[in-house]
Amino acid sequence: MWNAVKGKIYALYSDLVCAIARWKHRKNLPVLEKRDRQILKTLKREGVYTTTLAELGLSSTSDMLKAANNLWSQIQTYQKAPLHENWPQIHTVTESPEIYAWATEKRLLDIIENYIGLPVNFHGVHLRQDFPSDHQFGTLLWHSDAEDRRIIKIFIPLKDVGEKSGPFQYIPRSLTSLFKWQYYWLYYKLWQSRYMGIDDEIVKKVIPQSAWKSCTGPVGTVVIADTKNTLHHGTVRQEERVTLFFCYTANPPERPELCTQYWDDRFPRLNFNSSSETVQVV
Repeated sequence: MWNAVKGKIYALYSDLVCAIARWKHRKNLPVLEKRDRQILKTLKREGVYTTTLAELGLSSTSDMLKAANNLWSQIQTYQKAPLHENWPQIHTVTESPEIYAWATEKRLLDIIENYIGLPVNFHGVHLRQDFPSDHQFGTLLWHSDAEDRRIIKIFIPLKDVGEKSGPFQYIPRSLTSLFKWQYYWLYYKLWQSRYMGIDDEIVKKVIPQSAWKSCTGPVGTVVIADTKNTLHHGTVRQEERVTLFFCYTANPPERPELCTQYWDDRFPRLNFNSSSETVQVV
């Protein structure tokens, strides 16, 4: 009991220290151009901003997509299997120079730093294949991520994403703010699940399905999301989904041990086949 109390006191103290650091860093935040201020405004209000690679207009986009598709071509084609629980296949591609260059473009990092409010740590990239399944489990359950107090994850599909592909789906933060009882009810249910996730039927009790937002779109769609403070999941899918997952937190994050998966040996790597030198990630 005492250990639990000490842990809670330490967590509150740590949050206070982080809030003070964020307040002190305000004067050092990069200045954003008008179009990027709109991205920031939407992220703060809704928790998610959806755009396209063309609209973002980052100079390294073409090389990044070429490298990503080359890496995807090395992965074995999905073979139909029983639908009960098909866990995703994940490869770490952080060391791809072209993908790393896109992920660390200054303009992109400036947007993320303004949202997080502190210097940013880019952790890495996963190339992820999600397969058809017939029920909710794992990340198909509604959940929030735990790496940091604010997290930005960017999702870029390498195949068109329709409703059958199991798109990223979220509840706008405007519907679950700290001033709304739905926030406390949903996060109490998450706590009851030991933060493993809750299913659609639980969420429907307080947030109607008509208010859930699905991020469908063609190749080139970009989803920028705070996956800590925005309740989200992938929907049950009938078709394969192939996506790049980029992860950013404050530097250092609240829970660095959860961030190592983007550069350690937990997931297999692919042959980058690039004329550039491999990026060293630390």
